[in-house]
Amino acid sequence: MRILGLSALYHDSAAALIEDGEIIAAAQEERFTRKKHDAAFPEHAIAFCLERAGFGLAELDAVVFYDKPFLKFERLLETYLSFAPKGFASFRAAMPVWLKEKLFQKDLLGAEIKRLAPEFDWRNKLLFAEHHLSHAASAFFPSPFEEAAVLTMDGVGEWATTSLALGAGHRLEIHKELHFPHSLGLLYSAFTYYTGFRVNSGEYKLMGLAPYGEPKYVQTILDHLIDVKEDGTFRLDQSYFDYCTGLTMTNRRFDALFGQPARRPDQDPLTPFHMDIAASIQAVTELVVTRLCRSIRRETGARNLCLAGGVALNCVANGKVLREGIFDRIWIQPAAGDAGGALGAAYAAYHLFHDRPRRVAAGRDAMRGSYLGPDYSPEEIEQRLTAAGARLHRLDPAAMIETAAQALAEGKAVGWMQGRMEFGPRALGGRSILGDPRSPTMQKTLNLKVKYRESFRPFAPSVLAEDAADWFELDADSPYMLLVAPVREDQRRAMTAEEQALFGIDKLNVPRSTIPAVTHVDYSARVQTVHADTNPRYHALIEAFKARTGCGLLVNTSFNVRGEPIVCTPEDAFRCFMGSEIEMLVVGECVLHKDEQDPALKLDYKSAFDLD
Repeated sequence: MRILGLSALYHDSAAALIEDGEIIAAAQEERFTRKKHDAAFPEHAIAFCLERAGFGLAELDAVVFYDKPFLKFERLLETYLSFAPKGFASFRAAMPVWLKEKLFQKDLLGAEIKRLAPEFDWRNKLLFAEHHLSHAASAFFPSPFEEAAVLTMDGVGEWATTSLALGAGHRLEIHKELHFPHSLGLLYSAFTYYTGFRVNSGEYKLMGLAPYGEPKYVQTILDHLIDVKEDGTFRLDQSYFDYCTGLTMTNRRFDALFGQPARRPDQDPLTPFHMDIAASIQAVTELVVTRLCRSIRRETGARNLCLAGGVALNCVANGKVLREGIFDRIWIQPAAGDAGGALGAAYAAYHLFHDRPRRVAAGRDAMRGSYLGPDYSPEEIEQRLTAAGARLHRLDPAAMIETAAQALAEGKAVGWMQGRMEFGPRALGGRSILGDPRSPTMQKTLNLKVKYRESFRPFAPSVLAEDAADWFELDADSPYMLLVAPVREDQRRAMTAEEQALFGIDKLNVPRSTIPAVTHVDYSARVQTVHADTNPRYHALIEAFKARTGCGLLVNTSFNVRGEPIVCTPEDAFRCFMGSEIEMLVVGECVLHKDEQDPALKLDYKSAFDLD
């Protein structure tokens, strides 16, 4: 049975294809259109999935959309009626789009599918899954667990903002929900907006900023904005927010509570105040998540936990749940946001609608390392790069790895494109920019000269799975870079009294460990454990680097500049290489040195993309 799942028309459109319960392919539309968070119908992602599988749309048994538009429309109407006449401007702005497109989404989707495959019987084969069920299915069905509790937390689906599902075998059922407007995801997004970052893309910046500050406003948030119960359930005081009735996330009452207006990103600098605000909402988020997890364990007796939804990308909160030992094992869907809903929708149709059995993955999980996107043969890579004007050396695989490892040991930034593209927001060694974690200047260099982004943003370590315990206090695999763990005490560097007195961004330039480029200011790191069975070439590169340096890990950041989607094709990689200060590019077996390239092909990427 062949099922295609789709997420589209809100943000992070994607397509995912499963055949007889096995994932064949999955990709986000943004990677093909080069428009970050592209919300368009995922025509290119669909084409890739079908090409990878070797059959057409007409040969599918079902196409499944990841949520139910009529229920979303119901929520929009009820919200307006609850707050009317306040919020009429927001309602007036939304209605034409809903009445023209979203309310009749089945027809819209059917028309798009018919355009691609006129013979496809979309009226009978186009299905819809509820948003949180899609998220829960994306987390449970590919997990390594026969049974598990599934916690989904995001902004909002149709009505649900937080839900608990229980999975066993090929069955999955949602048991409890919290409903809009009470949303942990929207609360975090409100603070994302307030600190001057873009909602739905800047939340990870807020998380990265938090360790620079002190959680001074936790009690203010708990006293005024969110009432958190002992079991983790909560209610938000809507008088401080504008997302129900207005066109912004927060309002003047919110500003008055904290004594400052929302930061304007193009005019106002980041200050210690914003760092303290970030630290405070991060602490509140961790409080809510850990209370929810404890109550789920008590009430269900579940030993395993799966996480999905945008809040599950908060790797700091995930790490805290892990360290507190609430569950025996935790598994997080690597594409936890809306893109992953496409995969969950396909799984939900296969196991729940069609009642097909499930085979629990024999290895770590069924995600294949999340390497589910396009790849290219060595011959195709060489042809495409040459056509783009690249001057390259094609080496045998062993020589390629040794050359890249030597460049990294010399402190160079290396663009690394190998195998299938990752599905989800994290680069996992398929489309990565790599560096030496021992360098005290690497973080700043990569941020300012390669990524063209804020200097405070941390980088993740990719560590050999077998070496992880030598560097980090992490008692679990973290293949998807979704767990934050402390750097081991014996790898840390004691700070002087003068250094400890520094505040905020001034802390950035103080080396805090033997691997300063991946050690955040609170001695934490967002760890990726690299396994030889899922990414043998990346594992071999880190081994070669270790042979030269004694250090079995690398700096890993996504292969893109600020505002650009992660690269997909060899041409994307070459353009990014020529538009940044990356010194070496390795695509498949082809090695490119910056100083050998045609200067006429150099690009100015610094201002090529919008702020993200």
